[in-house]
Amino acid sequence: MLTSRWLKAAGVAAAITLATATAAHAAPAPDPAAESAAAVVTLRYDDSRAGGWEAAISAGVASWNANVANVKLVEAAPGTRAEIQIVATSGWPQATLGPVRPGGQARVELGSQAVTEGHDKTRIAAHELGHSLGLPDTKPGPCSQLMSGSSAGTACTNAVPNATERSRVESFYAGGLASLVPAAGRILVDAP
Repeated sequence: MLTSRWLKAAGVAAAITLATATAAHAAPAPDPAAESAAAVVTLRYDDSRAGGWEAAISAGVASWNANVANVKLVEAAPGTRAEIQIVATSGWPQATLGPVRPGGQARVELGSQAVTEGHDKTRIAAHELGHSLGLPDTKPGPCSQLMSGSSAGTACTNAVPNATERSRVESFYAGGLASLVPAAGRILVDAP
């Protein structure tokens, strides 16, 4: 009887030890922060043909990167392909309506005519990048809407997307991929 109880107790202890060891070595629960970081879509931009706009482009990119969690804009290394081509022109700003996908192509033209009329360069750059990320114009609109563009007037210097604009871009790039809906590819000219 003593031997039988001892064997039973030893068996229970072995089962507990095995269960504890298995649990200690089991795969950890998924980390939502790590999954979110893995779902970030990186889009490269080339501003090598946008002389005079470098500071505005950097500030516009920084605004999007600070306000949208699942898509990041990074400057393309020289000689590498960029999804967003940024050029300086003498006309009105315009851009291809996205959302541009990794490996895709969008063009942003930063037109000096808007600057000549008094519009803020950083707001222009952030607004045109918003088109590449899939946002159409919301004209007429208040200064608090980045995508209201020139309709907000020359005194407006807001280069930060509002909550609705941020949410729309994040929905386009949800799950680490750009929207399955093809980019419109239309060119949006931001003249008044």
